[in-house]
Amino acid sequence: MRVHAILLIGCLSTLSGPLGAIRAPAQTLSTYGTPGLVDMPTAEVLPDGTLALTTSNFETTSRNTLMFQMLPNVYGSFRYSFLRDFDAGVGLSRYDRSFDVHFQLRRETAAGPAIALGLRDFGGTGVYASEYLVATKHVTPDVIVTGGIGWGRLAGRGGQRNPLTALYGRFDTRQDSNAGGISTTGQLDFGNWFRGDAALFGGLRWDVTPQWSVMAEYSSDTYSAEAQRGLSDVRSPFNIGASYQFDNGVTLGGSYLNGSALAVQLSYAFDPRRAATPGGQGAAAPALKPAEQVAVASWNLAQGGPDEPQPPRLNDVLKSQLEAEGLRLISFEREGSSARITVENLRYGAAAQAVGRTTRVMANTLPPHLQHFEVTLAENGLPTTRIKSQRSDLYELEGDLDEAWRSLARAEIEDAPDRIAVDEDVAPFPRFTYRFGPYTQLSFFDPDEPLRYEIGAELKASYQPAPGWTFTGQLRQPVVGNLDASARPSNSALPRVRSDWARYASESDLRLSHLTADYSWRPGQDLFARVTAGYLEQMFGGISAELLWFPVGSSLALGAELNYARQRDFDVQFGFQDYDVMTGHASVYYKTRGDYHVQVDMGRYLAGDWGTTVTVDREFNNGFKVGAFATLTDASYEEFGEGSFDKGIRVEVPVAWLTGKPSRRSITQVIRPVLRDGGARLNVQTRLYDKVRDSRGRALAAQWGRYSR
Repeated sequence: MRVHAILLIGCLSTLSGPLGAIRAPAQTLSTYGTPGLVDMPTAEVLPDGTLALTTSNFETTSRNTLMFQMLPNVYGSFRYSFLRDFDAGVGLSRYDRSFDVHFQLRRETAAGPAIALGLRDFGGTGVYASEYLVATKHVTPDVIVTGGIGWGRLAGRGGQRNPLTALYGRFDTRQDSNAGGISTTGQLDFGNWFRGDAALFGGLRWDVTPQWSVMAEYSSDTYSAEAQRGLSDVRSPFNIGASYQFDNGVTLGGSYLNGSALAVQLSYAFDPRRAATPGGQGAAAPALKPAEQVAVASWNLAQGGPDEPQPPRLNDVLKSQLEAEGLRLISFEREGSSARITVENLRYGAAAQAVGRTTRVMANTLPPHLQHFEVTLAENGLPTTRIKSQRSDLYELEGDLDEAWRSLARAEIEDAPDRIAVDEDVAPFPRFTYRFGPYTQLSFFDPDEPLRYEIGAELKASYQPAPGWTFTGQLRQPVVGNLDASARPSNSALPRVRSDWARYASESDLRLSHLTADYSWRPGQDLFARVTAGYLEQMFGGISAELLWFPVGSSLALGAELNYARQRDFDVQFGFQDYDVMTGHASVYYKTRGDYHVQVDMGRYLAGDWGTTVTVDREFNNGFKVGAFATLTDASYEEFGEGSFDKGIRVEVPVAWLTGKPSRRSITQVIRPVLRDGGARLNVQTRLYDKVRDSRGRALAAQWGRYSR
C-alpha cells in the first residue's frame, strides 16, 4: 500500500502546469481500437462522450473494439478478437475477450505533454495483458510525438529491469500470463500489474490535412505468442500507417506491421448527443391561438336549443386534440378558474415535451376563464407527477429565447395524487392495444460461434380494464437463425437458471414469452407499489412484489422487490420444472447532477447465490445510454465457471435518435462476455423505477429544454 501511495502521489504531481490546456482530440485509433499510433497507445483521448467502433484485420488476427469516452479524461473499451489457429495445439482458434481502461493524468499544455496511464486486457485471458505510462506532445500544430514505457506484452522488445523495483522489490517479477492456453477469464490480476521487465516505445504522427494522417512507431511488442505458433513473422520493430477521416466520423486506415504484414482498419466514432437524423423530433408544437379565438370556438359556447345543431362537446375536442399530439386523455375536471387534466404520454421520449404539448392544447381548447393548469402524468393508469402552471405564462413567454427554462422557474412540480379520478365522459378504460411485427434476439461470444441470432414474428397485446391494472402477453414464432444450433451442454456447478438457454431455443417453437397480470398503485406520498403474477419471462414464472420510495424532487430512490419464481419448461408453453426459488433485492438508485446514473442491487439471485450488482450508466438528454455492470456473489470463481463473475456493457439507443421522429421506444443491447448462472436476476418487465423515473422531478427538469418543442 505504501508503494501504491507513492506512485499515486507521483502521478498527481504531474497535474501541475500552466493554464490553457490543449484539448486536441485524438486524430487516429490504433489497431486496438483506442487512441494511438499503429499498435502503440498515445496519451490522447477522444471528445467526452464519444462512442467508437473499430475493426482491424491482419494475418490471422481480427480485433473488434467498442470504446467509450466515459469521462473527459477516462475511456474504457471492450475488445473481441478472433485469433485463427492460436490454440493449434488443441485444434482451436481463439475468440478472445478483453477490457481496457485509460486514464489521462495530465492534459497537454504549452509547457508539457499529456500523460496517461493505461491497462490493456486487465480482465481477460492475458493474450494482450499489458500496462503502460505514456506521454504525448505537439511539437508543431500538425506533428505529435509520443513516448512511453510498457509492461507485460508491451515489454517484449528491449525489456529492461523494471524501474519500479527501486520502490518495491516484488515489481521485478511477473507471473506468466495465460496467453499460452485456454483459461478461465474474468479475474482481475492485480498482482501482475506494472510488474516484470519494462520496455520503451514511441513514435510520431503527422496530420497532413484535417483528414489525412500518417504514423510511424517503434513497437515494444514482439508478437511472441503469435510468432511461437508460426502465425506471425516479426522482421522489424517499426510500424508505419496512414488513415483518412471522412466527415461522417468514419475513418479508413492501413498499416504495415512488423516488417511483414499489411493491416486494414475501419473505425466509426460519433457523439451520441447528436442524433443520426438531424433536425428531427417531429412536427413543431402547436402555436398558441389568440384567447378571443378560443373563446368563440363552438365547443366553448352555450348549448343551443333542442332543434338547433349541437356543437361538439369540450371533452371530445380536448381528447381528439391531445390524441393528435400523441397524448392519451384519462381525466379532465374544472373547478373555478382551475383545469385539472391527467394524460399518458404515448409518443415523446422526454416527459417535459409531453407536458408542454398538453398545456398548449389546453390553452387552445379551454375557455379563457380557466387560468390555472394542473397536468398529472400517468403510466398505465398509475399517477406519477403533477405540474402546475399558469395559462398567462404560456402567452407571456411565447417566443422568448429562454422560454423553456423561464417556464420551469414558474412551474410547480409536485407529487401526483394517490388516485386518478377517472372521467366517465372521457372513457379511458378499458383499453386494448397490440403490436405485431418482427423481433431479433442476439447472443454473443459462444465459444463455438461468436454471434448467434434469431429472427421471427412477435405478437404483443395489452389490456387495461381500470387504472393500475394491466394484463399483457407476448407470443414469438422463430423463423430463421442459429440460436437453436448450439450443441454445447451446460457444465454449471450452480442450478442451471441461465446456462440452459440453448435448450430453450432448440426445444421450443411457438413461445409464450410472457403472460402476466400486473397491478400498480400509490400506497402513500412518494411511494409506488406493484404486484405482478404469471409467466414473468421466458425461463421463469411466479409472482413478484415491489415497493419504491421516490421523492418527486430527489436524485435518490430506494426500492425493495421480493419474488417467488419457478423454472418453466423448455418448450416455453404452460408447464413448469421442479426448480423454484425465493429471490429479491434491495435497490438504491442515484442520478448525479451530470449525465451519470448509478444503481446498486443487493440480494438473492436465481441460483440461490447472494451478492451485489453495481450498474453505472452515462445517460444523455436525448435518451441515449451507455453503461456497464458487474455482479459479485458468494458463488466462487470455480462455481461460476468461465468468466469468473457476471459483467457486461449495455447500450440503449432511442428510436427517435435513429429516425428523427418522436418515440418512446428504444433498442437495448446487452453485451456480456459470457452468460452463466451466477448473479442471474429475474427479468421482470414492469419494474417501477424504469416506469416512473422520467416523469419525476429531477429527470423532468433535466429535459425541460424540450418543453416548448
